[in-house]
Amino acid sequence: MSLAVLALMLTGFATQAFAADSPDVAQRFSSADTIWVLLGAALVLFMQPGFAMCETGLTRAKNAGNIVMKNVMDFSIGTPIFWIIGFGLMFGTDIGGIIGTPDFFVSHWTVGDDAGYPTMAYLIFQTAFCATSATIVSGSMAERTKFSAYCLYSIAISLLVYPISGHWIWGGGWLAAAGFHDFAGSTAVHMVGGICAAVGAKLLGPRIGKYNEDGSVNAIPGHSLTLACLGVFILWFAWFGFNGCSTVSMTGDATLESASHIFMTTNMAPAVAACTVMCFTWLRYGKPDVSMTLNGCLAGLVAITAGCDVVTVGGSFVIGLLAGILVVLSVEFFDQKAKIDDPVGAISVHGVCGAFGTIMTGLLAEKDGLLYSGDPHFFFVQVEGVVTVAIYVTVVMLIIFTLIDKTVGLRVSAADEINGLDYAEHGLASAYADFMFVPEIPGSTSAPAPAPGTAKAKKADNGAIDVPAVKPATPDGHHYSLVTIITSRDRFQALKAAMEEIGITGMTATEVNGFGIQRGYREMYRGASVPARLLPKIQVDIVVSAVPVRTVIDAAKKALYTGRYGDGKIFVSTVDNIVKIRTGEEGFDALQDYPMEENHK
Repeated sequence: MSLAVLALMLTGFATQAFAADSPDVAQRFSSADTIWVLLGAALVLFMQPGFAMCETGLTRAKNAGNIVMKNVMDFSIGTPIFWIIGFGLMFGTDIGGIIGTPDFFVSHWTVGDDAGYPTMAYLIFQTAFCATSATIVSGSMAERTKFSAYCLYSIAISLLVYPISGHWIWGGGWLAAAGFHDFAGSTAVHMVGGICAAVGAKLLGPRIGKYNEDGSVNAIPGHSLTLACLGVFILWFAWFGFNGCSTVSMTGDATLESASHIFMTTNMAPAVAACTVMCFTWLRYGKPDVSMTLNGCLAGLVAITAGCDVVTVGGSFVIGLLAGILVVLSVEFFDQKAKIDDPVGAISVHGVCGAFGTIMTGLLAEKDGLLYSGDPHFFFVQVEGVVTVAIYVTVVMLIIFTLIDKTVGLRVSAADEINGLDYAEHGLASAYADFMFVPEIPGSTSAPAPAPGTAKAKKADNGAIDVPAVKPATPDGHHYSLVTIITSRDRFQALKAAMEEIGITGMTATEVNGFGIQRGYREMYRGASVPARLLPKIQVDIVVSAVPVRTVIDAAKKALYTGRYGDGKIFVSTVDNIVKIRTGEEGFDALQDYPMEENHK
């Protein structure tokens, strides 16, 4: 097809799309409804940074750049793909209850006569939902997936997987005709994403070092629970748009009451789920698990999404309570029994709790739920919908992932995985460049110039660097010793105070990792033991001359002694010379310090 023909097609489609909402039709639109739908679209889009921060925090720093890049691209890729064909397959004229009639570039589809918002408002709202389903997959396949493969399966999810199952539920397909209820997407969005995540993580295999030869699990903690928590709070906030704005109206007392009810149930479930996970992991692991509690918040949000409009606030409490227990058991099952490595718990949070929330709607819906009406029909419809969508997504994603694996490949090489995907896939030394030590290159415009009067290194005729000789230690009878103290980080303040008390005026403290004969202690992360051979320690280096070494040792021992493993060790070595760069003093004089005269020049 020539570029000219393609340009004409695009122009025609654009003209039809703009004409879809004519001035006469526009007069019936409600400002409140339109603003409400657009607000919902913006809030659901805001979930993308929430997912990005949550996933980044629960994985390792060497992959942070790769992860945020993926979260940017799945929305960027999904937007035109869903506009070109996905929306039509989801909301186009029904064909046999299975699929919508393709409507390229949304050139013919318009909102119904009773809608209070324009077509484009609904399109952007649904585009944000589509992107949410695609981004869920990223977390479970993190830290070992090729970026090119990720882009390809994001296209497939936005093009076919999500729109077709979405048509069954929201587009007038067979499940909608059967009475299936999924108000804002526990199944249509979250379970679909969770099933895709499960299939992808299973085919990829676990990260290097995740499992031992005997099948035992090595936990791989994320690098920033702070980022993960920020992501969860962003998602919680944006979820009010995900659920509340799915009323697509703010006109009429009944709608206002419904939206208020949805906000309340949407908030209750995650709050109760978080409390449940905190208590459950406290009892199960001996300490309340932070990352699992964050997953609990999301589990409650996912579970209530299907029935937030039809269950009572009490029903929302029950759903949150059960989802909190379920997500912990599910994470443990996939991680320790099924041996499916899911770094962020996406399978459990979105797949398992999405299915659970949809089925619970069949029990707890105030009008048709089994526990209220006694009629099992609605409950069985909910179960049928969950099972059929799960089977469809599993089969289709197996085909898609297999094709990608046979062509471009799904997984990066072992070397790239060990080095981190930031460098291997994007050429980034680190996503946190300012935290890395990068020495200045002599002669560069940013390198500091030598201070006036200081000696300069010169090149000899043979090209070698001629460095001025270091003045030897002064023969003044003083001996210099380096005392190195390695101990637990929580004892540093006590050690520092003890050193100041005996007259130590300078020290260098460095955070290090290591272990002694005890080989570390047992630490739990998401229900699995963390290999802790390298424990966090503090290393303090002190060079002394006037203060006797024995005085330093005795003071350190007194400050650090507990009689338990981890008190630390003290190493003493000799020092040939000391040079104070600012003054040029050497030896004993370099260790002394005096008030510095102010320089007002």
